[in-house]
Amino acid sequence: MIGNRLKRAREAVGLSLRELEARLNGLVSAQAIGKYERNEMMPGSTILLKLAEVLGFSPEYLLSEREIALIGVDFRKAPQASSKEERKVEASVLEQVERYLELEELMPPTDDVWASIEDEVFSISQIEDAEEAAEALRNLWKLGIDPIPLMAELLEEKGVKVIALDLPENVSGSKALVQRSDHEDVPVIVVNKTHNGERQRFTLAHELAHLVLRFTGLSETEQEKAADRFAGAFLMAREMMNKLLGKHRTSISLGELAELKKIFKVSIASLVVRCYQLGILTKAVYGRLWGNIKDLGWNGPSSTEPYLLPPETPQRMERICFRAIAEGAVSVARAAELLQISIRDLDVRLLAQEV
Repeated sequence: MIGNRLKRAREAVGLSLRELEARLNGLVSAQAIGKYERNEMMPGSTILLKLAEVLGFSPEYLLSEREIALIGVDFRKAPQASSKEERKVEASVLEQVERYLELEELMPPTDDVWASIEDEVFSISQIEDAEEAAEALRNLWKLGIDPIPLMAELLEEKGVKVIALDLPENVSGSKALVQRSDHEDVPVIVVNKTHNGERQRFTLAHELAHLVLRFTGLSETEQEKAADRFAGAFLMAREMMNKLLGKHRTSISLGELAELKKIFKVSIASLVVRCYQLGILTKAVYGRLWGNIKDLGWNGPSSTEPYLLPPETPQRMERICFRAIAEGAVSVARAAELLQISIRDLDVRLLAQEV
């Protein structure tokens, strides 16, 4: 039935029933749309086509019988987000993941399928335990101690869907599970596409912590600190930090930290916190450096620190789409629809792939 999908599509574009009625120029009333969403009525073909046009979804999407749901979504980074904003993000995530899953059905993926991690090391009862958990996951995924070049790419290789959305500035991201009746749950991490690469990478690692860690006896605030500790340890492995900085330093310049940032691809503020966590810097040295960072405005979302990283754009779905076109599994028109771009833009990207 059309109800759930119509409601999800409406919420994805942030429209109330009355606002959608206005966009339809009186073709159908808000009361009738409500009945469609409750599956009490079915729209005729003319109204269906107009609904699809106004909402920016295909009629096929609205009529699809595939049932998926989003569970465990958590807007930890935005306590002030309205329920309307949250519903809009949730609907957008579901819609994007569904297109992603449709592509995977056409072209079975070669990457790993996400599996829950049951090892006891991922059950933590204090913030410091997150350090060992991050090292254990690096070992499990055979990452060694080297910095991670592309966080989004790594997570997608491991079966996590990474979705970049336009979110309010104060929202860094969230994690969730997409539930399907006939398949395993699919983990999803959402990041703010407007944030710089440093912030996105830390968000991805932080949300990864919430996917793999099991907290025992920790308050919500402590869980957040543990996830931050996990993120720092996962992005900046202890052994590599000690190798590049030494185990104890009486001082370190912002210039040296800026050079290290090129290696680890994290913010200078994150590097300073990590140095303090590992005991490389004393509390006094850490305090002085943090004061300098605050004075320079390098500890916020609008940081102007050196070597700012571009946003990490998830590429896997696009690659699967190009392969599906090349192997005749999907038409160019359908592929453009799945990627939500014009056929002309898709042709340009396909030509770039052939050069």
